[in-house]
Amino acid sequence: MTHMQNLISRFFEWMGVKGYSPETIIGWRLLLKYFSSWCEEREITEPQDVTRPLLERYQRYLYHYKSKKGKRLSVNTRHVRMIPIRAFFKWLAKSNYILYNPASELELPKLEYRLPRNVLSSEEAETILNSIDLSCPMGLRDRTMLETLYSTGIRRAELCNLNVSDVNMDKGIVMIWEGKGNKDRVVPIGDRALVWVDKYLHDLRPLMAWREETDRLFLTKNGKPIRPKHLTRISGEHVRNADIGKTGANHIWRHSCATLMLENGADIRYVQEQLGHASINTTKIYTRIAIVKLKEIHTKTHPASQNTPHHLKETPTYQ
Repeated sequence: MTHMQNLISRFFEWMGVKGYSPETIIGWRLLLKYFSSWCEEREITEPQDVTRPLLERYQRYLYHYKSKKGKRLSVNTRHVRMIPIRAFFKWLAKSNYILYNPASELELPKLEYRLPRNVLSSEEAETILNSIDLSCPMGLRDRTMLETLYSTGIRRAELCNLNVSDVNMDKGIVMIWEGKGNKDRVVPIGDRALVWVDKYLHDLRPLMAWREETDRLFLTKNGKPIRPKHLTRISGEHVRNADIGKTGANHIWRHSCATLMLENGADIRYVQEQLGHASINTTKIYTRIAIVKLKEIHTKTHPASQNTPHHLKETPTYQ
């Protein structure tokens, strides 16, 4: 193990002590592995040999990088890949492993706030949910999970981490512990989703939980807590099987929850709280989707949007 790799291991130990989520540590570990491997290929194994020009060179490498299929990295992906590198060198400098931080003034690629590719209409959401085969026991579980995602807009990891006690049936709320950024929040859940949760808890979950003691709400058929990748596969399959002409898995429910709430008059600040966004700028993405729907309605209903007056069509072009 090189000195760089050894310090990276210490950095992740420090992150664990400071309470960073396991998901963040796993993701950052992979991204720092990419960077350290790139450095080793250039015979750079000591962190003090990393300079700002070298980091900028790595940024250019990411800019020109192409996958085996010829696909380039997006601006947001390149931004995300530099975040743990910047944090690592900041930690090295504060811990006196290096004399100065070469990443202190490093400019990251500007994030692009892109619209989600696919958002479900309420009719499409119902089509997917109603297409789930409830004659199969796992169909009841799947319907309950997707109803919960659709109603609350929570992230896939947040759904997987739900305990039975986190859903308050009487108050109609769900407690999210240590969501993104290790923040707790309370979100409302609709009556229909609660009916499915109640049915799942009484009819199915006791049959699944007998093999293993766990408080997790959603389980696999073997009684183990469902994992995010498993949830993605399940949700993606149901979206595809509904044959609505759209693709997606977990985030399509989150996007749809936010967009439909805004379209129906929700204040953006409440949607921000529902989704657990640290910045309202992230939530504003959904207002752009909602304005597309508003434009369609405006065109169809506003009398001045219907047709160009006949006399204007005949107006000559002025020179």
